[in-house]
Amino acid sequence: MKILVAEDDPISQRVLQANLLEWGYDVTVASDGGEAWAIMRQAESPSLVISDWMMPGMDGLTLCRKIRQMERPGYIYFIILTAKKGVVEALEAGADDFLTKPFNPEELKCRIRIGERILNLERRILELANTDMLTGLLNRRAFMEKIRQEISRTQREKRPLSLIMADIDHFKRINDAYGHQAGDLVLQRFAEQLTASTRPYDFTGRYGGEEFIVCLPGTGRSGAGSIAERIRRQTEDMEIMLPDESGPIRITASFGTASHEEGPRVDVDLLIKRADEALYRAKRGGRNRVCGTRNDED
Repeated sequence: MKILVAEDDPISQRVLQANLLEWGYDVTVASDGGEAWAIMRQAESPSLVISDWMMPGMDGLTLCRKIRQMERPGYIYFIILTAKKGVVEALEAGADDFLTKPFNPEELKCRIRIGERILNLERRILELANTDMLTGLLNRRAFMEKIRQEISRTQREKRPLSLIMADIDHFKRINDAYGHQAGDLVLQRFAEQLTASTRPYDFTGRYGGEEFIVCLPGTGRSGAGSIAERIRRQTEDMEIMLPDESGPIRITASFGTASHEEGPRVDVDLLIKRADEALYRAKRGGRNRVCGTRNDED
């Protein structure tokens, strides 16, 4: 876990840093509140802050109030560490804990562990809220949140982005012939295939029923088509053992791709609509195939 130490006293700063490193934490140090505030506005900033109260420029309580006004995913646990009395004032400013100097290292360690448990619990709750329970992929709401963030980032960096919409062919026949338990297994195995066939920085969601969606950051139309075709072939080659071990079944899937490479800001809903239209063309054209959008194929 990343911890930010905001402390203007060099000796206290070194003592805190040494203890935290010994306890196995990733430590970032700031010498005043302004420097700490700049660090907290960076991407992937620490999720736990230990701050002195009295610092030049920006004090610890002001830093805490500004952090509480930030719009960012995930909670930031804030510990005020100071020789000044005023626990009520610190808590009212938004601090989660208060420890007076000189501090007992073991007590500080225990208080950090409390903060760590709270942060881990929050992450677990968010994970459950964002995950499709059957497949373990992002659910539709979480995928939409993430793709909007990704589009904003790729727009700033002027990089391409592509989507793949995938649909398991004749899925209703599987449920009718083998039962819903077998259908659930097919969905799980197909989700695993999607994850195994994409890169670590790609992300996949269950869009609904037997329909899935993959976001490919930094990938243009030709790359999206190649990736979709690879997934199609690997899906066609899969053997899925049924729960009752009566024998393997095979499935196929249809894929539609849509890409945004240059130009004005892309509309998320429009990009998904284009991928969905391409998927419909693949299904209408005989299934077990990949189609790009009309614009991508021109």
